Amino acid sequence: MRGTSVAGRLLAIGAVIAAIVIVAVVLFAKGGSNYTINTYFLNAAQLVKGDLVQTAGAPIGSVKDITLTPQGQAKVTIQIKSDYAPLRQGTQATVRQASLSGIANRYVDITMPPGDNSNSPTIPNNGAIHVNNTTTAVDLDQLFDTIDPKTRKSLQGFFRNSATQFRGKTKQQQLAYHYLNPALSTSSRLFNELDRDKPQLERFLIDSASLVDNLAAKRDDLAALIGNLNGTLNALGNQRAALASSIGQLPGFMRQANTTFVDLRSALDDVDPLVNATKPVAPKLNRVLQQLRPAVHDLRPTVRDLAKIAFQPGKDNDLYNLEQTFPPVAQAALDKKNRSPDFGAGPKPVGNVDGAFDAMVPALKNSAPIIAFGRPYTPELMGWFDDFSATGVVDAAGGIVRVMLNFNALSASGGVPSIIPLNERLGNLERGGARIKQYRRCPGGGDVRAADGSNVLTADQQKTFDCTESARAAGVYPENTQK
Repeated sequence: MRGTSVAGRLLAIGAVIAAIVIVAVVLFAKGGSNYTINTYFLNAAQLVKGDLVQTAGAPIGSVKDITLTPQGQAKVTIQIKSDYAPLRQGTQATVRQASLSGIANRYVDITMPPGDNSNSPTIPNNGAIHVNNTTTAVDLDQLFDTIDPKTRKSLQGFFRNSATQFRGKTKQQQLAYHYLNPALSTSSRLFNELDRDKPQLERFLIDSASLVDNLAAKRDDLAALIGNLNGTLNALGNQRAALASSIGQLPGFMRQANTTFVDLRSALDDVDPLVNATKPVAPKLNRVLQQLRPAVHDLRPTVRDLAKIAFQPGKDNDLYNLEQTFPPVAQAALDKKNRSPDFGAGPKPVGNVDGAFDAMVPALKNSAPIIAFGRPYTPELMGWFDDFSATGVVDAAGGIVRVMLNFNALSASGGVPSIIPLNERLGNLERGGARIKQYRRCPGGGDVRAADGSNVLTADQQKTFDCTESARAAGVYPENTQK
C-alpha cells in the first residue's frame, strides 16, 4: 500500500511538471515572439496604454507605449499577435472612437493593403508606419474650437430647440425609424451594385463632369432661364384661385385619364394589325426617304435664307424684331384704357374703352336675336347665291327649271300709277293653273316640305314671322292651288 502510494504521488508530480512544460512551450513558442511596430500620429487622440488594436472588428494586439517625438508627433508602439504578424507594407493605421462616452474608449484600427500577395514586402519587427499612412481621430472639441463664439452659441440654440420638433411626436418618429432600416439596407444594396460596376460608374462621373462643364459654358443662358422661370412662377402665384380650382379638378381628370389609358390598351391591340401591315411598306418608305435626300440637300440654301429672314443678326432687320413691334395681344384684348385707333388717317381717340374680348361679349349677346331672326332665311340666301350659277338643276331626264311669278298690287301704266284689281290678276292665273293666295310665305317656304318636317316652322315661329305654312311654293296644298 505504501509503495503504491509513493508511485501514485510520483506520477502526479510528473503529470504536473509535464503540464507546466507544455504550457510554457505553447506560450513561448507561439506568443513569445513579440512583434511590435511603431506608428506615428499627429497626436495621440486620447489613446492610453492597453487600448486594443483591431482589424475588421477583431482584436489583433494592444497599445504598449506612447511617447512624444522631437517633431511633436505621437509615437504609439503597438504589439501584434503572432497569428497576424508580420504586417505588409502599405498597412494603414487609424485612431477610432469606440463610443461617444468615456475617456479611454479609443482603439487603433489596422487596415490591411489590398490583395493577398505573400511575396509583397513586410514591415519588420520594430518597424514603423509613418504619418502618411496613419489617420488621427478628430474630437468634437477640436471641431468646436474652429467655430467663433457667435456661431457656437447659435449652434447650441439649434441643438436645444431641435427637441421641439419631436415633442408630442414620439410615436411618429419611432415609426419613421422603423421604416428607416429597409431604406438603409436598400441603399447599401444600391451602393454595392454601384461598386460592382465601377467602369460604368466612372463613365457616368466623366460624362457628368462634361455635362457640368457644358452647363458652366451656358451660364448666361441658364441665368436668363432662371429669371424667366421666376417670372413664370410669380405669374402662377398671382393665379392662386385658378390654380386651386385646377388642382380641385385634377382628381377627376386623373380618374378619366386612367380610364382612357385602360381603354388605350385595347386600342393598341387594334393598332397591331396596322403596324404589321405597314412593315412591308417600311422598306419602300426607306427608299423614298433616300430619294428625298437630294431634295433636302437642295433645300439647304432656302432654309438658310429663311433663317436669315427670321433671325438675321443685327437690330430691327428680321421677322423677330418686327414681331416685337406689334402691340401686346393681352393689352388689346383684355385691358381697359384710353385708346386712339389709327385707320390710316391719323389716330382718333375713342375714350376709355374695354379690350376687344370684353367689347365682343355684349356685341355677340346683342346680335343673337338678329341672327336668330335671320337664320330661317338661310335657304333663300343660299338659293340667291345659287341663282348666279344656274337657273335650275340637271338630272338624267334633262334640265329642270322652276319659274315663279310675283305680282304687285300697284303697277305703272302710261306714267301714272294705277291699281289693277287683284281678283282680275288671280283670275288670269287661275285659268292657267297656278298657285294663288300665297301672301305670307314662311322663310324656307320656297322648297318642298321635308319628310321629317325639319324645314317646317312651328306655330309660334309662324306667328313670329307673320307667315303661314300653307303658302309654301312647292308641295300639295289644295286650298291654295287652282286648276
